[in-house]
Amino acid sequence: MQISELQKARYGYKPKLPQALSGELSNIKVELGEATGAVSDEEELRQIFKKTFGKPVASFSAGKGNLTSKQRNVGVILSGGQAPGGHNVIAGLFDGLKKDNVSSRLLGFAGGPSGLIENKFIEITPDLINEYRNTGGFDMIGSGRTKIETKEQFAAALETANKNKLDAVVIIGGDDSNTNAALLAEYFEEHGASTSVIGCPKTIDGDLKNSYIETSFGFDTAVKTYSELIGNIMRDSNSAKKYWHFIRLMGRAASHIALEAALQTHPNICLISEEIEEKRISLSQIVEQFALAICKRAEKGENFGVALIPEGLVEFIPEMKKLISEINDIIAVKSAEFAVKDSFEAQRDFLQKNISGESFAVFDSIPLEIAKQLLFDRDSHGNVQVSRIETEKLIIGMLEEKLKKLKKDGVYKGSFSALGHFFGYEGRAAAPSNFDADYCYSLGFSAFVLIAAGLTGYISSVRGLVKPAERWSAGGIPLTMMMNLEKRHGAKKPVIKKALVELNGKPFKSFEAARDKWSVETSFVYPGAIQYYGPSVVCDATTITLRLEHEVK
Repeated sequence: MQISELQKARYGYKPKLPQALSGELSNIKVELGEATGAVSDEEELRQIFKKTFGKPVASFSAGKGNLTSKQRNVGVILSGGQAPGGHNVIAGLFDGLKKDNVSSRLLGFAGGPSGLIENKFIEITPDLINEYRNTGGFDMIGSGRTKIETKEQFAAALETANKNKLDAVVIIGGDDSNTNAALLAEYFEEHGASTSVIGCPKTIDGDLKNSYIETSFGFDTAVKTYSELIGNIMRDSNSAKKYWHFIRLMGRAASHIALEAALQTHPNICLISEEIEEKRISLSQIVEQFALAICKRAEKGENFGVALIPEGLVEFIPEMKKLISEINDIIAVKSAEFAVKDSFEAQRDFLQKNISGESFAVFDSIPLEIAKQLLFDRDSHGNVQVSRIETEKLIIGMLEEKLKKLKKDGVYKGSFSALGHFFGYEGRAAAPSNFDADYCYSLGFSAFVLIAAGLTGYISSVRGLVKPAERWSAGGIPLTMMMNLEKRHGAKKPVIKKALVELNGKPFKSFEAARDKWSVETSFVYPGAIQYYGPSVVCDATTITLRLEHEVK
């Protein structure tokens, strides 16, 4: 493996810990609060999680310690998509284990949850962990999206835990992965296993958060990476003054990435999926909004601009949501009949006969390439793969037609050249910012403390994140506390509730107050690359979203 000079320097970075965790382990006190509930559906969840529901919030403080010290075997799993800082979670967990007892072992299960099911692991040694401190990616042990959901899978996971005499399993993942962690903790408890299960909050989408999980790790680094790229494009656009750039960003269910990137860079237009759905804004209205901004800027001689679009936007536009739902349903029911349609024309005729006239009219109005993307191979749930739909090209294509008409009518006299981009994988495995390096290390160390306190069914929680790291508060909350019931595959299932952009929240309100000005004026901000060395105000800065949500005035 070739190592850059920057990475060599980053190996030496010592992540900062909350004060309560920075001393001797014998001076860490774990305090338990009152019993907890759930987001909703409390009684039903209580029946599903008979052993683990309602546990108290745990908090750590400096004082007379009450942790159990012993040699432990712990397994760790990286689950789901990559997020910057995952290796530092493992490093914090490793250092806590070894600080307590140098004979403790940390086993990294390979390829995600399937590694636990199949008993495939590597032992994480000091030499191995030192190669991955403060690095991006999940390549130390790999990740995967396997869900532990069948009786056979749960039984295999228990067999692996027993065979390796695991005291705990730490699952590093997003909402689905941590829902899986809660179910695994319940299963182990039901079967009298001595293996505890602890989660850590990961997702660059930023939709795993609440009052105890202020942000998921990786969001900070990913959005700063995207914002650097957006800023670079803005500077190029403002230099050439001849292109409109339409940038689609990660975020299928929530628009946190798009909103934070907008706050950092001040684009001319940024769509927020939650607002589109709340106000039932149609596709034609979205195109009208873009056309208005383009015309106003053209009047000033500025035939260029930048627009941000969330990845999952099409599922929030009312008529597109209805169209996608009808396509998914009819293809599921008549999959064999649809499968033999070997041309787009045949598929189009099939849809015309099987979906509503209203939805077919929408299908027939969108650019051909986008229509074809709606009919791509389905995902494992039988649904359209939204991430493969080039929404930026959908809007560009419709805008070109709209602007031609406006030019013909004499309303628009500018020129329109558009370029589309998708920023996704560029941010998922970036080298973590100082914030994520510190936050992830603290989450991993806190996971060890939860294990040493004999707790199970918890997720590591580090709060007060707008303060210096030394003043952060650490602890853990029951995974069931974040849950509700949602309909999945025709049945109600326990899931951790996704946190969407709050339209009454300070981050959105701040964006809303400025966007009309940004749409007409060139107000671009160029954030530049993530900085690792220099003033704390630059290097340790949190996201604007986090500051607006939690900063004490």
